[in-house]
Formats: sequence, structure tokens, C-alpha cells
Amino acid sequence: MDALTPHGGFWAMMASATPTVIFVLGILGFMSLGCWSIIFVKLFTLTAAKRDTARDYTRFQEADTLRSAMNALGQSRQSPAFNVGRLAFEELVRMEQADLDPSEKGHIAMDNIRRVLRQGVSQELAKLSSSLSFLATSANATPFIGLFGTVWGIMNSFHSIGLMQSAALAAVAPGISEALVATAIGLAVAIPAVISYNFFLGYMQAIESELVNFAGAFLNRIQREVTWTPRDAAAPAAPRRQQPAERF
Repeated sequence: MDALTPHGGFWAMMASATPTVIFVLGILGFMSLGCWSIIFVKLFTLTAAKRDTARDYTRFQEADTLRSAMNALGQSRQSPAFNVGRLAFEELVRMEQADLDPSEKGHIAMDNIRRVLRQGVSQELAKLSSSLSFLATSANATPFIGLFGTVWGIMNSFHSIGLMQSAALAAVAPGISEALVATAIGLAVAIPAVISYNFFLGYMQAIESELVNFAGAFLNRIQREVTWTPRDAAAPAAPRRQQPAERF
């Protein structure tokens, strides 16, 4: 514990550390602050989004009509499902009012609504995943940034040996200490970053699944309730893993 007190070796070492090591530790401190800020914000927003999307999907399925379903979704206007459904419903209304050939209108409308649903799901997922790349970058980069501090500290240690012409522990200990601290802080930043990133990816996959299910239910309801849409619309194409929003 003495090494962590103001009178112990840690603070004395920081006071005598080289500018390069201080710069490295400053970068690591900044990245750690950014990571923890993102972790707390995303824990709140993704938890709320997952809860709201699952609840709104259930509300949509239980509603009697498409309009009553949209009214039910409107109770939580920040929900990803509401945002996706609102875009599709607006496109449905626009196509209903469009002056098109009745024999083609339904097919054009269904194609447009499918496209809008894909775009809506992609937009919501992109919005929810913002800043997660910083966690991934930090998890990958901070160990190497700490390693740079380690290499620099060891290099200073050998330089001190050459200047003092002595291999005594007192000559090399400060540089080695700086090196070990840089490595430890780099790992301390990387470990929570990689754990939280993978944890949030699980949340994103659950939200994506709910949104895709919601989009499919939206299309099914339109085909059942809107009389001018085709009843024999082609089934959605098989999904591509790299574009999960295209599952409907």
C-alpha cells in the first residue's frame, strides 16, 4: 500500500518520470476516461432500447389493427421499434395517396415499405452502436501503447547503466518501474473495454433480432389488413450475415 500513497514510490516515480512515459500514461488515462464514460452511457441506453423494443413488439402483435398498433407504439417515441414503424407507416400512407396504376400500386408499395423497413432497422442499429468502435479501438490499442511505455522505460534503464557504468539495482529500478506501470495501466484500460464491448454486442444482437421480427410482423399485418396490397407478395430473400437488416 505504501507504493500507492503520496509519500510512496508511485508518486515519486511519476514526478521523476520521463516526458515520454508521462505522455503515454496521459494517453492511457484519456482513453480510460472515454471508455468508462461510454460504458455507463451505453449500459443505460442499450438496456432501455432492448426493453422498449421487446415490449413494443409485443404491443404491436396484440393490437387489433395497424393504426391501433401504431398508436400503442407511440407511447414510447424513443423506442427503436416505434422509429422503424413510423417510417414504414408514413411510406404506406404516401403510397396509398399516390396516383399510380391500381394493378401495380400494391407491388410498388410493398417493395417501398420493405426498403424503408430495412433502412429504418439499419439506422436504429447504427445509432445504438455509435461509440462502440472506441471501445474496440481501446481494447486493441492500449496494450500496445502500454508496451511502448514499457520499451521506453527499459531503454532508459540500459541508458542509465551505460552512463553510470554500473548495473546496480538503483540505476535500473526507476526505468523498470515506469515500464511496469505503463504495461499495467494499458491492461487496466483494455480489459474492461473488451469485456464491455462483447457484452454490448450481445445486447445489439438481441435488439437486432427484435427489430427484424417487428419488421416482418409489420409486413404481415399490411398484407392482411390493407386491401390494395398484393396477397401473393414474394417471400423475403434469404439473409446475408454481413447485412442482417435485410432479413425481411
